[in-house]
Amino acid sequence: MPEKDRILVVDDEPYITDLLVTGLEFEGFAVEVAATGMEAMAKVGSLRPDLVLLDVMLPDIEGVEICRRWREEGEAVPVLFLTARDAAEDKIVGLAVGDDYVTKPFSLNEVVARIRAVLRRSRDEIAEDRPLRFADLVMDVDSRDVWRDGVSIELTATEFNLLRYLLENARRVVSKFEILDQVWGYGFEGDPNIVETYISYLRKKIDEFDPPLIHTFRRVGYSLRLPRS
Repeated sequence: MPEKDRILVVDDEPYITDLLVTGLEFEGFAVEVAATGMEAMAKVGSLRPDLVLLDVMLPDIEGVEICRRWREEGEAVPVLFLTARDAAEDKIVGLAVGDDYVTKPFSLNEVVARIRAVLRRSRDEIAEDRPLRFADLVMDVDSRDVWRDGVSIELTATEFNLLRYLLENARRVVSKFEILDQVWGYGFEGDPNIVETYISYLRKKIDEFDPPLIHTFRRVGYSLRLPRS
């Protein structure tokens, strides 16, 4: 069994930490909690988490200042800020030292999606030349080449980004709105049915080969997986 990703949740509001611990453990993460900035700084050193979910407003030290200290000390742990501040300047300050932010009040689904996106990006930075593979489908992220059964497949930029997201989440069902957030961007305000359109484009190119790999789960989303035998 693969090791679980370790998440350190830093917030001084027990009802928020209880919600996050329950939800994140259900999603398969290993979760630890800190209620203050000083406790968070100590636990990052001892626990070596894969990501810190860090409240901006803590009783002793502001989250942005904690993250800034980590960066000055060479600590590269990914940080996802939890913030009640939604002014543009606050977001810019947070993103200058952290990796992403979620504005309170938030949905658990959004937090999970952002965590997975940050973890994926951080691992891509470590292994940028790693090919993505599933069955006989191969993607070279650096050269933007794609092959299936050894045959080169030409994709548009959007098709490539969509297929990359499916590959990075192989076997997991991802929702239409998760795809919109991660492929088209959080600020996308167009027709959400664009996802269905581009899934159909991909199918014509990727599933020209057998077996089909792109599957629809009605009212849930899409998944890259082998058909059930």
